Amino acid sequence: MRPRYAYGLATIIGIAIVVCFFLDEVRTVSVLSFSLRYAVPLILAAMVGIICERSGVINIGIEGQMLMSAFAGFFGAAVTGNLILGTLIGIGTGMIMGAFLATGAVTWKMDQIIAGTVINILAVGLTSFFYAQGQVLPGNTPIVAIPVLSDIPLIGPVLFNNGLFTYAALIIPLVLWVLLFKTRWGLRTRAVGEKPSAADTSGVGVDPMRFWNVTIAGALAGMAGAYLAIEAAGTFERGFTAGRGFTALAIMIFGAWNPIGALAAAFFFGLTQGLASQLQADEVVAIPQQFINMLPYVLTIVLLAIVSGRIKPPAAVGRPYEKD
Repeated sequence: MRPRYAYGLATIIGIAIVVCFFLDEVRTVSVLSFSLRYAVPLILAAMVGIICERSGVINIGIEGQMLMSAFAGFFGAAVTGNLILGTLIGIGTGMIMGAFLATGAVTWKMDQIIAGTVINILAVGLTSFFYAQGQVLPGNTPIVAIPVLSDIPLIGPVLFNNGLFTYAALIIPLVLWVLLFKTRWGLRTRAVGEKPSAADTSGVGVDPMRFWNVTIAGALAGMAGAYLAIEAAGTFERGFTAGRGFTALAIMIFGAWNPIGALAAAFFFGLTQGLASQLQADEVVAIPQQFINMLPYVLTIVLLAIVSGRIKPPAAVGRPYEKD
């Protein structure tokens, strides 16, 4: 399953970026920087979906995992006065939510869609009930400019002058690709997602593998939520994640459950948002803010319509494993 649609999209984006750069360097860098920041939580959340579904577990609870992690990370940082501690609290919350999903979907053999829905409902209810105004972060996350690389025209200011969350979002898909397709863990993960009975016969513990993969993937959802609250916005509001978890699932599908393909698709989502915002700011076209907010959902429908029936998910995804 090669994510050729995402790769083709990335090629078109690259050509368009180079052309725009020579037309207006400042605006191009501004749009690309905004696009990357918007794409960061989508990249991380898409990686969560890839790990889970490659293991055979559908995770539609990514939205709830991100929301709970954003809540815990923000208030953890505000109460303790420490951004690092708040980030760790957010990541830990994501893992707890991942373990909750794994317990329901893997250990108890619940319907995986229902298990994910429970997480989403739980997250909305808890964050709304315990939300309190008046909390502020102790500071801003540092921006780290990589020497020499950050001075490269176009690429430098966009890729090498960012916060640590952004660097992590760019590195993790590459690392995950290597782990999935070049290591024993990746082979076993794909085996329990494609042919769990064959994996079991070979001595791979299907349920333990799925349980720990879903739990560990929750850490990436926690990182995505912490990024939104601590670095991107510096605040928290009810319904803060605004459907990004569901958008990430569409990105995962468009990328054919491949980390590199999902990375390209996530940046495409970010780029459309960045271009729309820039056109509105320059008053080139009168785009209502409601339309800009609607763009991710419209793109989700369009992209899923394009790839529908052309790519296939892991064969055993969504099926609890029962030994014969």
